[in-house]
Amino acid sequence: MSCGSSVTAPASYYQRHIFFCLNERTNGDACCAQQQAQAAFDHCKSQVKAAGLAGPGQVRVNKAGCLDRCAAGPVAVVYPEAVWYSYVDTDDIDEIVESHLKNGQVVQRLLTPEYLGR
Repeated sequence: MSCGSSVTAPASYYQRHIFFCLNERTNGDACCAQQQAQAAFDHCKSQVKAAGLAGPGQVRVNKAGCLDRCAAGPVAVVYPEAVWYSYVDTDDIDEIVESHLKNGQVVQRLLTPEYLGR
């Protein structure tokens, strides 16, 4: 490679990924699974499909194990922007789908506070 040349990264297979923490702790510690994370994941997946956003070049909805943000749970993270969301109900999921996944606009009111980890 000569000096001054650049390498172009290949296009991502998906425009965005949203990962939902579905971790379940059996020791009694707080976890996203206790807060209906599976239902939120299922709802998001169906909303993304209904909006025609699913598939290559668009959006992928994924399950994740522990994302280590338990104190803020339930949580989801959208990549490539690395935007963390704490949500409460399906209305919040609908807003994330419409605003962020469809239109690229971060839902400020649902952002997970940076200081909340495990």
